Amino acid sequence: MNKVIVYVDDAEQARQVLAPLSHRASAEKTEWVLVACAPRMTHRISKWVSHSARENWRTKWADKLFGQIVPWLQAEGVQASTVLAKGPLADLLTQLQAEHGAVPVIDARRPKQDEVAAPTPVQAVAAPVNITRKPSPRRWSLPGTLAGLGAMFMFVAE
Repeated sequence: MNKVIVYVDDAEQARQVLAPLSHRASAEKTEWVLVACAPRMTHRISKWVSHSARENWRTKWADKLFGQIVPWLQAEGVQASTVLAKGPLADLLTQLQAEHGAVPVIDARRPKQDEVAAPTPVQAVAAPVNITRKPSPRRWSLPGTLAGLGAMFMFVAE
């Protein structure tokens, strides 16, 4: 039986990416290993949330994600197993490839904001650029000006 590793973090995005592949996978009896990639938490969150609470949240998040994807895949006739990524994906991929052999990897994760915000060629042509106008000199900002005046008056008052 063929196996494929699929990285997922959003059910709708995964359906869009995996829909064309699901018919072929069900015909070829391919098993998909779904790897849930939970959103990153900042290192500052440890001040407010314990490690076990973070792990519980990550587990609940993955269960909800798999609850949306796995029934859809089973309806399509695709066998799927689930894995929750708890560390770097490179380490998990090495572990999964050692377990399942050299299998293909599909990245069905939602694109990052930087990739979405990058203008397409159509957007770049549609947006006119004003080259003739020189940039205006930088003006003082109101909060900085008020803070400076306040400090000066306090210095003079003493």
